[in-house]
Amino acid sequence: MPPGDLDRALCGLEFPTDANVIVGLERADDAGVYKISDDLALIQTVDFFTPVVDDPYRFGQIAAANALSDIYAMGGVPKIAMNLVGFPLKEMDIGILRKIIQGGLDKIKEADVVLVGGHSVEDSELKYGLSVTGFVHPRKVLTKKDLRPGDRMVITKPLGTGVINTAIKGGLASQEVIERVTQMMTALNREAAEVMQNYPVHACTDITGFGLLGHLAEMVVGSGCSMQIEAVKIPVLPEAIGYAGMGLMPAGAFKNKEFRSGMVEFSSSVDPVVQDILFDPQTSGGLLICVDKESADDLVSNLIIKGVVDAVIIGEVINEPKEKIVVK
Repeated sequence: MPPGDLDRALCGLEFPTDANVIVGLERADDAGVYKISDDLALIQTVDFFTPVVDDPYRFGQIAAANALSDIYAMGGVPKIAMNLVGFPLKEMDIGILRKIIQGGLDKIKEADVVLVGGHSVEDSELKYGLSVTGFVHPRKVLTKKDLRPGDRMVITKPLGTGVINTAIKGGLASQEVIERVTQMMTALNREAAEVMQNYPVHACTDITGFGLLGHLAEMVVGSGCSMQIEAVKIPVLPEAIGYAGMGLMPAGAFKNKEFRSGMVEFSSSVDPVVQDILFDPQTSGGLLICVDKESADDLVSNLIIKGVVDAVIIGEVINEPKEKIVVK
């Protein structure tokens, strides 16, 4: 759903809650968290979407990795999952659905998660995803909101998947590019989540449909802090720069930009193409980790050792200007 539309749809509604809700609808976050006991809380999330690649098996993997990511971003461990399927039974062979579910199942197994059920409907448009439940200690929940001035911001995957997926749909991407972006989207954020558990991380999110700047804006709103990022340090898939320069930007990027551009201050030195890519909606993107500045370099080094090779510091949390994102 385009940014802002959900806010308008929910405006004025009163939602049930209780004292055990640690993270709910009072502020946008990656998942809901409910306290079960003094040392156990449940994280719950759900995510599904239409195909971003032609290969049904790889689409299943991507959709599963994307859904699992919300649990990792909250500092938790995913445990159980349920399939969500919309399938055009009259237009597509049922074998396609089998391949999608097999892809998702293999990614679920890789994450050491158990599939316990699901729900399917006949739909005119193919959709697949997961509802996922994870565990976390109530005092170790990571949210988007606990920013601290001086924190360094670490990103774990390059940007540009939205642009490249647009090129794929247009038949312009080479097989080599398709394979590279597919491998990146199918990669779990598990290793990054496990490494960051050993560091003083104050806030975290995963970069998905609202793009890097859209998700940073969610972190900044209501925090009293701002963020400063260096455009040259942000990892971007090289091919995405070329495709974006050709105008192959997904519609979601423009919606993200329209919704959040008032919170962003760009230096005149930042290429307009790069500005657009910072709003590019990502599929199964990386984590954005806000960590104590004294630990940031060591965190990045250990992420790289564990195979998260694109991890890099891209900026810091600052005091002024209030609730803005400064891109230099």
